[in-house]
Amino acid sequence: MTEFIFMLTHHDDTIPDAIEVFDKIKDTGIKFVGFKNTGLPKDKMKILVEKMKETKKTIFMEVVTYEEKEQYEAVDLATELGVDYLIGCMPQYALKVKKYIEKKKSKIKFFPYIGTVVGHPCILKGEVNQIVQNGKEFEKAGIEGINLLLYRYTGDTNLLLNKIVSSLNIPIIVAGSVDNFEKIKQIKEKNVWAFTIGGGILERKFVKGDIRDQILAVLNFIK
Repeated sequence: MTEFIFMLTHHDDTIPDAIEVFDKIKDTGIKFVGFKNTGLPKDKMKILVEKMKETKKTIFMEVVTYEEKEQYEAVDLATELGVDYLIGCMPQYALKVKKYIEKKKSKIKFFPYIGTVVGHPCILKGEVNQIVQNGKEFEKAGIEGINLLLYRYTGDTNLLLNKIVSSLNIPIIVAGSVDNFEKIKQIKEKNVWAFTIGGGILERKFVKGDIRDQILAVLNFIK
């Protein structure tokens, strides 16, 4: 089954009222929830994560900052908070970040971006074969999975998705700009492990109604 990760984020930042929004949706049946390493002070991140743990959620933190030192700081933060998955992180530092995670003896699962990632919100550039090769390199290095900015890709998204799923044997998360049921259908048909939605839920892109209604509609669609 393809999994839905609800991100308490918009335009690649954690929303200021993430704690309040989480309280409103925690009983919808959503199992996977997350936030970015930006947009919320650490003390509020701690409160948010504690609430997620109390309700037995699987927790994802996505790294959207670019400097090398920020990648290691994100590992430290994710470890301190006790999240389950560290996703994102810039591809050029991913192998170093993996070693850093191992050095810390952290149990966090690591799903970095692949390809050339630029901008904020992040977009994906590069030739399809180059992006696929990057994924193969990470798989060979023992990285647990990848975080693919499929619908933020500047090239042919259909070609990229087809090549990625046929070339890699590690789990894939599709992140960014999943904002309609057609995209979810495409992701499901390719048996992609999971996808994230933040802005599409907060902007109420799926059905009429509030944020709870959006989440319930997506959960029902993937059943």
